[in-house]
Amino acid sequence: MSDTQTLIENRPPSMAALFLERVAATPDAEAFRYPVPPASGQGPSEWKSLNWTQAAERVNAIAAGLVELGVQPEQRIALSSATRIEWILCDLGIMCAGAANTTVYPQTNAEESAYILSDSGSRVLIAEDAAQLAKARERKAELPELTHVVVIDPEGADLSEDWVLSLAELEKRGAAYLEKKPDLIKEKVGAITKDQLATLIYTSGTTGRPKGVRLPHDNWAYMAKAIGATGLLEPADVQYLWLPLAHVMGKVLLAGHIEVGHITAVDGRVDKIIENLPVVQPTYMAAVPRIFEKVYNGVVAKARAGGPAKYKIFQWAAGVAREYAKVSQDNFRRTGTASVPFGLEAKHKVADALVYKKLREAFGGRLRACVSGSVALAPEIGFFFAGAGIPILEGYGLTESSAASFVNPGEAYRTGTVGKPLPGTEVRIADDGEILLRGPGIMEGYHGLPEKTAEVLEADGWFHTGDIGELSPDGYLRITDRKKDLFKTSGGKYIAPTEIEGRFKALCPFTSNVMVIGADRNFCTALIALDELSIQAWAAENGLTGKSYEEVISASATVEMVQGHVAQLNEGLQRWQTIKKFRLLPRDLDVEHGELTPSLKLKRPVVEKEYQHLIDEMYAGTRESQRSA
Repeated sequence: MSDTQTLIENRPPSMAALFLERVAATPDAEAFRYPVPPASGQGPSEWKSLNWTQAAERVNAIAAGLVELGVQPEQRIALSSATRIEWILCDLGIMCAGAANTTVYPQTNAEESAYILSDSGSRVLIAEDAAQLAKARERKAELPELTHVVVIDPEGADLSEDWVLSLAELEKRGAAYLEKKPDLIKEKVGAITKDQLATLIYTSGTTGRPKGVRLPHDNWAYMAKAIGATGLLEPADVQYLWLPLAHVMGKVLLAGHIEVGHITAVDGRVDKIIENLPVVQPTYMAAVPRIFEKVYNGVVAKARAGGPAKYKIFQWAAGVAREYAKVSQDNFRRTGTASVPFGLEAKHKVADALVYKKLREAFGGRLRACVSGSVALAPEIGFFFAGAGIPILEGYGLTESSAASFVNPGEAYRTGTVGKPLPGTEVRIADDGEILLRGPGIMEGYHGLPEKTAEVLEADGWFHTGDIGELSPDGYLRITDRKKDLFKTSGGKYIAPTEIEGRFKALCPFTSNVMVIGADRNFCTALIALDELSIQAWAAENGLTGKSYEEVISASATVEMVQGHVAQLNEGLQRWQTIKKFRLLPRDLDVEHGELTPSLKLKRPVVEKEYQHLIDEMYAGTRESQRSA
């Protein structure tokens, strides 16, 4: 048995136990950084730190406070908050109390929040602020099992009712309880078994009601050890964590953090990412492809705004970056050395001085790697960042597999793939191309839905992911599409829309979102949403200065420009895959309108329903228009 296998198989039963081990091992090491707004409300935030001992003091107080409220092992504690230091401390507190965290996205409306709280049987809700409290108060009659709401930020919240208290009050009560029972946390954590429920995460629900995914404590202990075994993270690393912690990806980042013991800087305000990066200077960051696409679009827009000469330099440098990344990765795969020819190396050095260095400085100047997940990143965008010195290590997993099942292995990463399976995870490809997974990261099942569980989880432990993929001879996985997103044209041809959509995003730097349509029709069409920042920069160059976004996308020049990119896309597609018509959307797709999940996946049925009139226009006069009428 290898050292890695021994490490993973001898893991403790819970992440709570791992947390106590981390505190004991490095009590004075810095654990977290977090922003505190200035008292005046003006100016930049001040970043403060907690070492592991200080973090443990708060975690223990929260855990003891929950026990004092009467919380029992495996009882659900809902947590509805944006990403912030208190989210992490509360999550750890819930686990150390032996309870289970039901994560709720703060954007979730009152109706769906109530459904999650009711379906999970949550006894306590930890709410970020008055707005989250208001949702619970509005639906309290539907939540007979909910006994308390704990408010993290009580400003503006009514705490007068005895079932509502602040987080500060919970910690105060917990600290007092610990004075009476100083060994309480050690006892609670020591009693946790590996099969005990730790987390209940409700899937984003691209279709229908979300399902509660039951993840036992052992899942997180395995994830922590497996991530540590990859060697991707080091104790000296600084991680910038802004992803939604209600999402399983955020949770797995915390597992790796506790195992490795590096620093995590926490701030979930997406509008502060650009401001925070030079301050935090992370060495490691996880994100979703949409963020890298936005950065790429922003870089293109900035280059265009600098005039024709600057834009021409950028285009040349972008081409060099892609060529450099492709050649070096190919050479590493063949020889184990990421070498490139002398001429390409020389061009790369010039491009680095002109373009890439500034891009890396915008990320803080110390970034060793980024991890990307949720949906596929367009390979051409991945090659651009890789060639610019910002390797994006794509990974793959689902809520049902505790997020991280595959990840690209550091220096040996391959753009366009999601890497190799984590140690201890098995994979096989079914006859129809579906990816099947088995291992300690796989869920226990769907909460209260045994029939749904049986549909995806076989008796021998193999989990049906619903994704289609290909394995290389040396174990690298490439995702080709989501099984349920595949559609068949009326001519009988199968289409993988996400692959086409990814290609288009790489070709047209003004694209924010795109959705390919064509199920049961004899040709494909697309709905395209443009990125407002980059298209306005283009508009200024093309006689559309001062026009609104709606006016810009309606302009014939804009339509012709997008048509050119569609034609370029079609050149690389099979005839039946080509996009015959498209429509530009009047605004971007977003979470608030229900068109994207909180992890920024397309809700295809929602988008199709909302823009049915545009789809009907594209198929008007065809047999398809009669079918959809």
